Amino acid sequence: MPTITPFLWFNTEAEEAMNYYGSIFKKSKVVVNRANGKVMSVQFELEGQPFMALNGGPQFKFTEAISFFVGCETQKEIDELWTKLTADGGAPSRCGWLKDKFGLSWQIIPSSLGRMLGDKDPARAGRVMNAMLQMDKLDVKTLQDAYDRK
Repeated sequence: MPTITPFLWFNTEAEEAMNYYGSIFKKSKVVVNRANGKVMSVQFELEGQPFMALNGGPQFKFTEAISFFVGCETQKEIDELWTKLTADGGAPSRCGWLKDKFGLSWQIIPSSLGRMLGDKDPARAGRVMNAMLQMDKLDVKTLQDAYDRK
């Protein structure tokens, strides 16, 4: 059966990025492949998801067209990941999106958001959507309050 692994193209920062992401996510593994003493590619795993990265040069940059969606169970998880991924030159964006210091886009989203936005009551779902549209980092309590409001 085939497998699908995200493959990231960096200028020269593949090993730095791998170590950075490995320090953020609790369950991680890292492997470095060197050629003539230089890092050519890396393989790593974050929370069970395999990744590969290449030092391919400056030709290609990351865009928001590709992002990593991270479902979080608690506000504490959201807060910790948001702080770590926006550190050292990363930047917050709207509605749970951010860019890390390498320019890679992430979505840090409470697992409960899909249920609330998909509610059969359009007024409830609409209140949650409106609340979310006012946020950068998502706040679970504010979203839940919007959902519960009558």
